[in-house]
Amino acid sequence: MPKLDVLGPEERVPGRGAVDTAIGLADRLPRLVLEARRVAATLSHGIHGRRRAGPGESFWQFRPFVAGEPAHRIDWRRSARDDRLYVREREWEASQAIWLWLDRSASMGYASNLAGAPKVERALVLGLALAQGFVEAGERVGHLDLTPPRATRSIAERLAEAIAGDREGLYNDLPPQAPLGPTDEAVIVSDFLSPIPRIEAAVKALSSRGARGHLVMIVDPVEETFPFTGQALLQDVEDGVQLRIGDAAAWGADYRERVALHRAALDEVVRRRGWTLTIHRTDRPATEPALRVVTLVTQARGTAPGSVGAGA
Repeated sequence: MPKLDVLGPEERVPGRGAVDTAIGLADRLPRLVLEARRVAATLSHGIHGRRRAGPGESFWQFRPFVAGEPAHRIDWRRSARDDRLYVREREWEASQAIWLWLDRSASMGYASNLAGAPKVERALVLGLALAQGFVEAGERVGHLDLTPPRATRSIAERLAEAIAGDREGLYNDLPPQAPLGPTDEAVIVSDFLSPIPRIEAAVKALSSRGARGHLVMIVDPVEETFPFTGQALLQDVEDGVQLRIGDAAAWGADYRERVALHRAALDEVVRRRGWTLTIHRTDRPATEPALRVVTLVTQARGTAPGSVGAGA
């Protein structure tokens, strides 16, 4: 019989409180960032970036000064280190941005012993890895309701710090219903267990001005297969409602049918808006959904808004 665990509010915030007797959340934050950077390293060949020097907010590199350039571009502090003159280059910024939103609500704290990680940890690793990979390819990345789009090499650390300080996000199971720009792109990572009308309203609002988007559904293998027998007590971790089942094996067939219907409805939501759906089980490597999202975003960059179909 699978063993289950649900992380509490403190345990869904990296860098705060204690997860359990073995490891504290203060220790989890650097671990999750390092894991995200490892995943991001696998994405470098999949993202076709647009990075080039130009006006922007973030330092990119120093390069030797070329005769004929304006003298005000010289970085005198760097040049003082040796016998050459250097120019400080900044990253070019496009008008478009990639917006992340990572679900940290109660249901994301669910974990079974069949999973590689709790759903919330997998969402954080996936989101930070995508942010790092996209920035290294020249994109600007922000988190809805938390940070503006940035093109900084330390994007994973900056996002992690912003998330660690965000308490309100623990109680939101869907992103804010705020329209994005027509050239923007959204990547929403959640378990999407909310009612379909609420999910549809959020997607409709974000895409109302033509923004493209991608939903990544994080699923624990037990949530998908319901491998229980005998008596069972089910509890909704969002509102505390409980359901006692006398024959879990027989009830499981109806459960799996409801799951299939929910996913079909979710797929229809994204199809109508020209978005995509990716389903990721936490017993699979995080690199799999990361590479798929990178491929979808890269493909969408060469298409008109709304022309990318949904996939799972």
